[in-house]
Amino acid sequence: MTAAPDFLIVLPEMFLGGAAMLLLLVGVYAGTRATRFVSWLSVLALVATLAILLQPVWSGGAASRQVGLFGMFISDSLGVFTQTLVIIGSILSLLIAIRFNENEGIARIEFPVLMLISTAGMMMMIAANDLISLYLSLELQSLALYVLAAFARDDVRSTEAGLKYFVLGAVASGMLLFGASMVYGFAGTTSFDGLAKLFAGGAGNGVGLITGIVFISVGLAFKVSAVPFHMWTPDVYEGAPTPVTAFFSVAPKIAALTLFLRVMLQPFGSLSADWLQIIWAISFASMAWGAFAAIAQSNIKRLMAYSSIGHVGYALIGLAAGSAAGVRGVLVYLAIYLFMNAGTFAVILCMRRDGKMVEGIDDLAGLSRTHPALALALAIFMFSLAGIPPLAGFFAKLYVFIAAIDAGLPVLAVLGVLTSVVGAYYYLRIVKVMYFDEARGAFDRPFGGEVTVVVLVCAVIIMFFIVWPGPLLNGADAVAATLFPG
Repeated sequence: MTAAPDFLIVLPEMFLGGAAMLLLLVGVYAGTRATRFVSWLSVLALVATLAILLQPVWSGGAASRQVGLFGMFISDSLGVFTQTLVIIGSILSLLIAIRFNENEGIARIEFPVLMLISTAGMMMMIAANDLISLYLSLELQSLALYVLAAFARDDVRSTEAGLKYFVLGAVASGMLLFGASMVYGFAGTTSFDGLAKLFAGGAGNGVGLITGIVFISVGLAFKVSAVPFHMWTPDVYEGAPTPVTAFFSVAPKIAALTLFLRVMLQPFGSLSADWLQIIWAISFASMAWGAFAAIAQSNIKRLMAYSSIGHVGYALIGLAAGSAAGVRGVLVYLAIYLFMNAGTFAVILCMRRDGKMVEGIDDLAGLSRTHPALALALAIFMFSLAGIPPLAGFFAKLYVFIAAIDAGLPVLAVLGVLTSVVGAYYYLRIVKVMYFDEARGAFDRPFGGEVTVVVLVCAVIIMFFIVWPGPLLNGADAVAATLFPG
């Protein structure tokens, strides 16, 4: 581990935060008419942030572990890998939002600015190396997300979604903060490095300390919508504007799951025997509830909410394994999940009839005859989410199941396979509705180039992952090796 100039450690986050403030000023002076211009500038700001983040990698160097700002933030391979995914998820979400917001009459300059602020918060979450910076970063991204969930102010469902997310999010934040204070009270430090050193040296794992870890786990489980802290997810997914739902389903989840990995494996890695059973339990509960609760859903956004809960359970299998193979499985899962979900929500955005959004699964009836390309893309995403080979979703689940078996958790792996079979029912039901049910009428023309590009890119990646999996697998292996050297 090396020390570096503080501004270099958080340069991508500083750039993105500065860009958000500058674009806010542009929007204030230019007014609502500049919304599309500000949105495209926001996309460019995210691309530039990605370039800054990856510059050391492109120059031939590895992402070495560096700390700065008095040890509050860290730059390492885990951060670079998952921050890249977060930025990509934000770009895809912003692209599909541009025309949707215009059509729904909610196109305002605050939208892209809030997305940039939230993304900066997520990147800081991933880079957090202290319980204090963890909490502040998490609140930065959460405050922006509260507003985004309620962005359609004239829609009762959107207002309700924002209120529910705010109230329950505040409770979860309080639990996390209480857990952090418990850990500080019993360990005497909030630094991840200090905690890791303390526990590796054989410091006790008393009831108070374990209680603190449990409360921190509860706060993080809420952020990833793991059972039994998932109660906000279906209502918020259904009520929020669809591009916001797409954003919620990818970027914040990737950031929170990365934070889960970092917190549990670095400061509390030596105490794994005390927290692995917690992860095991919420992993199984999320897989089971996500699979069975989705069966009864008729709204496709609510179905995707329960699908998201289930997939969090699969990703947590890798954390429960507590090994290098488990970390690799989680990272591969997150990368593939990003494109499966972003592509699915891009298709959902195209579900418009007579100028109005429709969200019923039955509204997809006969889509293969009216919009065959759109139906094919959604079928690809559904088969992949179900874990059917040779699509990418199959390999995402395969790697976490293998990691669980290698770690001596065959029961969890078997339960994961069984819940995957249950989950396949509601994914394949959507394909059946599209291809075999009587058409209910054609959808309006899709939202132009941006949505088409997102759907096409995601579908190609999901279909042809098997042809060139090397870059993703090698990157995940390199990250896992840094967390579990030797």
